[in-house]
Amino acid sequence: NKFHNINKLLNIELIKGLLLFLEGLNCFIVSLKIKRSNMKTLYIDMDNVLVDFKTALNKVDKKLLDEYEGHYDDIPGIFSLMEPMEGAIEAFEELNKIYNVYILSTAPWENPTAWSDKLLWVKKYLPLAYKRLIISHNKHLNCGDYLIDDRLKNGADKFRGELILFGSEKFPNWQKVVEYLR
Repeated sequence: NKFHNINKLLNIELIKGLLLFLEGLNCFIVSLKIKRSNMKTLYIDMDNVLVDFKTALNKVDKKLLDEYEGHYDDIPGIFSLMEPMEGAIEAFEELNKIYNVYILSTAPWENPTAWSDKLLWVKKYLPLAYKRLIISHNKHLNCGDYLIDDRLKNGADKFRGELILFGSEKFPNWQKVVEYLR
């Protein structure tokens, strides 16, 4: 019985190792395909990076704010009300000239309008990002050179490229990010 349990554990660890290897192999293959274009891949988060979340709060009825206190991101339609962060649109346009740029965001699981609101926001403010919106709760599964994000959640901390922590002391705003990536 002990041998059976040890064998089970070894098989689980072997499977985990194999999955990590395959994930790495997939990133390698993707990077080979992308390198043919001689441009590195850059992912940019939306909330509090491209999009100023707080700007939507002024546009929401007080009753809704009270009802959703502590989890404003679950308010239906809130993501369509947000304004761009200062300098975000210009930075995206400039970086898009020198990188393969994708928007990599997470949408709240309990707010189904967030998914479509984020698409509508991109269409309104960044038509240049046509079909370059990826919504995932596992950002580390995307292969690329850089990820600009304001948090370490949803796999950002496991991203295999370089994480640029937006809003940090080193990267407090878009000007500093663009200077670094030029």
